[in-house]
Amino acid sequence: MANEILGHPRGLAVLFLTEMWERFSYYGMRSILILYLVAEAAKGGLGFSSADAGAVVGLYASSAYLLTLPGGWVADNIIGHRKAVWYGGILIMIGHIILAFQGGAGVFFTGLAFVATGTGFLKGNISKIVGDLYPEGGGRRDAGFSVFYMGINLGAVLGQIACPILAVWLGWHYGFGIAAVGMFLGLVQFHYTGHYLGEAGSKIAPKVGADGSADKANFPLIGALLAGTILFISGLQYLGVINISSIPGLVAGWGYVLLAVVVCYFTYIVVGGGLTSDEKARVGVIFALFIGAVIFWSGFEQAATSFSLFTENYVDRVFFGTNLPSGLFQNLNSFTIVMLAPLVGALWLSLTKKGKNPSILIKFGMGLVLMGLGFLVMFYASQAIGVNNKVGINWLIGTYVLHSIGELFLSPVGLSATTKLSPPKYTAQMLGIWFVAAAIGNLVAGLFAGSVDQSDPTKMPEAFFSVVILGVVSGLIFIIAAPFLKKMMRGVE
Repeated sequence: MANEILGHPRGLAVLFLTEMWERFSYYGMRSILILYLVAEAAKGGLGFSSADAGAVVGLYASSAYLLTLPGGWVADNIIGHRKAVWYGGILIMIGHIILAFQGGAGVFFTGLAFVATGTGFLKGNISKIVGDLYPEGGGRRDAGFSVFYMGINLGAVLGQIACPILAVWLGWHYGFGIAAVGMFLGLVQFHYTGHYLGEAGSKIAPKVGADGSADKANFPLIGALLAGTILFISGLQYLGVINISSIPGLVAGWGYVLLAVVVCYFTYIVVGGGLTSDEKARVGVIFALFIGAVIFWSGFEQAATSFSLFTENYVDRVFFGTNLPSGLFQNLNSFTIVMLAPLVGALWLSLTKKGKNPSILIKFGMGLVLMGLGFLVMFYASQAIGVNNKVGINWLIGTYVLHSIGELFLSPVGLSATTKLSPPKYTAQMLGIWFVAAAIGNLVAGLFAGSVDQSDPTKMPEAFFSVVILGVVSGLIFIIAAPFLKKMMRGVE
């Protein structure tokens, strides 16, 4: 068909390329972020401690994903999903331009705020448009999301080559600046090829309550929930559970805020969202997927924090006499995703035709187990550090391959499942909740990185093994609970 390419809508190519360039900028900048933070001022960095730097990276990444929730609400109710993607891209580009100027901590955090806000508008809404391209659902939609996910990782590969090389060889300005160029290219492509999307993402669905009346946001209730959350955090500070006077303590407090907001949001949707009994059951499954995603991302996102510092300090990076930038090695994950995503997508299609496609919950469980096994490799890698304080690249390859396969089992199908299970009037917001899981996971990853003493490798094995237990046990729980949760999906495949 003229409107299809290899069995998929032409609009998927538009979204593939837009997301590719956005991820070029996001992952490219992220690959040098913690290294810039810990670099001495004399070398152009900000001179943060590893604990503070890990916390800042976690706070930034979590904010970017958290803001997909209000970004989804604005798209659902005011501007539509396609405009949200466009304006989000502009904000991201501006943020990277600000970061390129490097005028100190104030300018740095301003740039991060722009990037995080823009990501909040773009990330969840572009996934919503992908779902709109496949109104029939089924295995074809899962395959489409796998192809879309390949675009994410292709952009990450390119960004994590360009940004670290320019940052190390020419200066931090160039590393941050090339990220802005990438987002600009994404905006140009989206503007000139957007007509292939048809009506996907261009309409604002009318919101109606259970009684057929207009469904209006209950801002007083939302304000009360936020106020209660602030009081909750203040109580934790008073009791000495957290210490928000330090950066890690502030980030830990933010993690409690996110958890409280998510629990309150799900409660509000189920109790006062005007849902049917079937919709409530499906929202319960989304919450279960949310918990699984939090656990997965808290381990997986160590790539930008503890793994990055481990690579910088303890991995032999000499290649033909050149000491390669440590940020390049984050590409091991993205490159594996690009290579395997088409195969995994084809696998789901083949199993669907045979009636043997594993349920979403089984895939989730397998993804979590693989994440835990990846940390088992890091457990042995940290034990292998010898008198020269260096280990081979083979350890990182093993970890990243396991994590990448786990990501393909969990993340694309999670996105697809969220679009299928969500009540129609809350789809973008539910996608926002999906990305809040990544927000909390990034926070945990940043705090974990700060807790690992990079100066004492003898303490690393115990820390890494704790994540092995978390991943494997939680994965097995998902696999065991799959039949029960399957019933709660009420016929959704």
